[in-house]
Amino acid sequence: MINIATVFSGIGAAEHALKLMGVETNIVFACDNGERYLKPSNQRLLKKFENETDPKKKERLARRLYEDTKKAIIEKLPDLKDIVKRESEVRKLYDATHRINYVEQSYKANYDIRMDRWFQDVRFLDGTFFADQVDIFVGGSPCQSFSTYGKKGGLSDARGTLFYEYARLVQQIRPTVFIYENVKGLRLHNNGDTWKRMQKIFKGLQYDIYEDILDAVEYGLPQYRKRMFVVGIRRDVEHVEFRFPPTRELESEVSDYLDAEVADEYYLPEKGFKWVTETERNDNKARVNRKIMGCQTAVQQVNWSGDFRVEPAKESHKTNPRIYIAKWGDWPEAVARKLTPSECLRLMGFKDFKITVPDNVAYRQAGNAIAVPVIQAIIQSIFEAVPSLKTAQNAKPKCKNCS
Repeated sequence: MINIATVFSGIGAAEHALKLMGVETNIVFACDNGERYLKPSNQRLLKKFENETDPKKKERLARRLYEDTKKAIIEKLPDLKDIVKRESEVRKLYDATHRINYVEQSYKANYDIRMDRWFQDVRFLDGTFFADQVDIFVGGSPCQSFSTYGKKGGLSDARGTLFYEYARLVQQIRPTVFIYENVKGLRLHNNGDTWKRMQKIFKGLQYDIYEDILDAVEYGLPQYRKRMFVVGIRRDVEHVEFRFPPTRELESEVSDYLDAEVADEYYLPEKGFKWVTETERNDNKARVNRKIMGCQTAVQQVNWSGDFRVEPAKESHKTNPRIYIAKWGDWPEAVARKLTPSECLRLMGFKDFKITVPDNVAYRQAGNAIAVPVIQAIIQSIFEAVPSLKTAQNAKPKCKNCS
């Protein structure tokens, strides 16, 4: 059995990958605020941040705002040693925002996790409770949140950022392996200084670090999606040098992932049809009938951006006055449509994923996810590099707080 924990968990790409691999998995915990945010306590500082135009000063203000807000919230929380009671108090703060954590809703509909092992906010998660109980720890934080103005280059210099929270949890939990995912531009962020500091922090936590940029199209998905992956293996764990998985030839195209039947609501009216089919006018924000789609984003299908399909019109389309029908290419009567949420999820590698959220939310969740075949290939390579994890696939659970 593999014990996995994730932060910034999203809809669980790593968990889904292990499921597809047939690996028995114990989810130690997951954490995601579901794009819900607690209001900053220092409104004066917030206004100063919003009005600041100098990038360096704005980043310093962001760091101060982050720390002030975190401190103010912690002061409101009772001094509780019980992690369940502490999380209950944090959840009350988020419930007061009157917004639904749709990420939590999607995750729990698809994975077996204890109700009290979902956490709302990485800032208030105490990793010491799960020390030495996690085999694979997965997450990724916005690189924009990483401040580069400290001088020490250690973990304390990352304080006030979401990367700090991830690194802090690695330090507290001491997982056998961690996987950190981010945008490909991380290497070049702040002229490469951000990544150099992150490397130094990871290595200071006593992990051997391996990093590369992988593209989903090279791992079986018809989608151009380059992401940076960092794999850390704890130095005191027996392992050979980790090698990122070899690429493989693409054997499918977008049409292989499409629904057999699509509801009328996904077909476009006249304005939408003309926008997505006139590529010069839409400045290529919309792509039509590509064999390999562009990178999915959180705002795909919004304002008719992203990948779309143009198809021959059916008789049923002609009875719906909202659906626009016009000549396109060799088709005298054609219709245009969005990709459906289920199609977008399949094009990220999620198979038979239960959708329990509104469409606009499902699109965001798919666009924010990690491509499943990519992280699946990485995990397989980790198993090859770390004998204890290869053995753990058939071992009994070791997480005393999770079973």
